[in-house]
This record gives sequence, structure tokens and C-alpha cells, in this order.
Amino acid sequence: MLIETQQKEGIFALTDNGLTVALDTVLTDALIEEGFVREIISKIQTMRKEAGFEVMDHIVVAVSGNDKIAAIMTANSDTICGDVLADKLTTDAVEGFTKDWNINGENVTLTVQKQ
Repeated sequence: MLIETQQKEGIFALTDNGLTVALDTVLTDALIEEGFVREIISKIQTMRKEAGFEVMDHIVVAVSGNDKIAAIMTANSDTICGDVLADKLTTDAVEGFTKDWNINGENVTLTVQKQ
């Protein structure tokens, strides 16, 4: 008997010593959004450090220049604010430490302001 394996699109499989492990590699919209959220949090944390904020300082985060990123941030504001100690996330202009970023191919301007 001959057993032949074949890769299915969107699935990565590897067999070793009779054990096969398969991973679904399809990126859903939810996974892509989660990736954006993690990158946004990383950028804000970098900005907190560069601005010289203390670890426990509460901040306001402003987003401008990209409606897609603004929408992702608004939809995930609880997660983002919780992770970066932000009391507010806004699309209004605020004074503070501002930096331009390219997040997964999307250009955006973020501002952090200490409360």
C-alpha cells in the first residue's frame, strides 16, 4: 500500500516519526486586526519610553493621518488603553510627543501626552 501526502492550500503540515502536525496559515480579518492592535500597542509603548514617561504615568493617545488605523484603534480602545495606561484615545489634536509610523504598510501619526 502506498500512502501519498499532499499539501492543502492554507495548511502547513509536517510529519516526523509517524506524527503529523498541521497548522492553518490562513489570515482572517480578525487575526489581521489583532496584528495591527499588537503593533499599535508596541509603537505607543516605544513612544512612552522615548518621551521619558514613568512606567505608571497615565496618558492620552491621539491618532491622525490614517482612517483605517483610527478605526482599528477605536474598535479596540479598551485593549489598547488597558495595555498602555491610556485614559483616553482620541482623533482630536493634542499637545505631546508626536511620531510618524508605518504600521503594516499604513502610515499614521501618533501622539502621546502625559495626564
